[in-house]
Amino acid sequence: MSGSNTSNHTAPVHDPAQLTVHELNEVEKLADCDRTRRGRRMMAWVVFLCALPVLASYFTFYVIQPRGQGYGDLITPSLEMPGDLALRTLSGEAVSPGELKGQWLLIVVDGGSCVGDCEQRLFMQRQLREMLGKEREKLDKLWLISDDAAVRPELLTALNQTPAFRALRVDGAALSRWLAPAAGQGQTAHLYLVDPLGRWMWRAPAQPEPARIKKDLSHLMRANAGWDRAGR
Repeated sequence: MSGSNTSNHTAPVHDPAQLTVHELNEVEKLADCDRTRRGRRMMAWVVFLCALPVLASYFTFYVIQPRGQGYGDLITPSLEMPGDLALRTLSGEAVSPGELKGQWLLIVVDGGSCVGDCEQRLFMQRQLREMLGKEREKLDKLWLISDDAAVRPELLTALNQTPAFRALRVDGAALSRWLAPAAGQGQTAHLYLVDPLGRWMWRAPAQPEPARIKKDLSHLMRANAGWDRAGR
């Protein structure tokens, strides 16, 4: 009968208890691959969501802001902070470049003796952060000291009394391969801006006008509304 013939050709059903060791290994490998793919997709989403506030600020600064209204030099493409950049505290302890990520950084570069123009840039750095009002918590101040000269104790004391400030020594030659001055200028002539992902993206003119720098910084901080980590 047709019914009996159909039942004779039915594919055998494997009993899970009778699977061979090879078959079990293959099943485990497939499950591991599936978990790996899901994990990678999840990680990609996490990275994308974390970067969204920074990407929004870039879109506002590069696209929405009318051409010609910006002040200073936009660095395109932005330059990633070298992972092997040798940084150390004034007491000689090593600092990983990764520790500087997570905040916008307004950077002054100069030697440890720091007089005259250097002091003025550090003062401007402090004032610019204060001028940002409630947005200032997104911005940290960093002084990269490009030599081994001693810092005057009174200067360091005054700087350390201001919020969100850090001074680190760095090899000047290595730093020059990342933060570059404008043509005809020395590296110490500028303020440099680094985004929370560790990418150098903006350079102030030499002898800048603080009010115009503040305008650019305000645009970036407002567009970066989702990035709300407090200063260090």
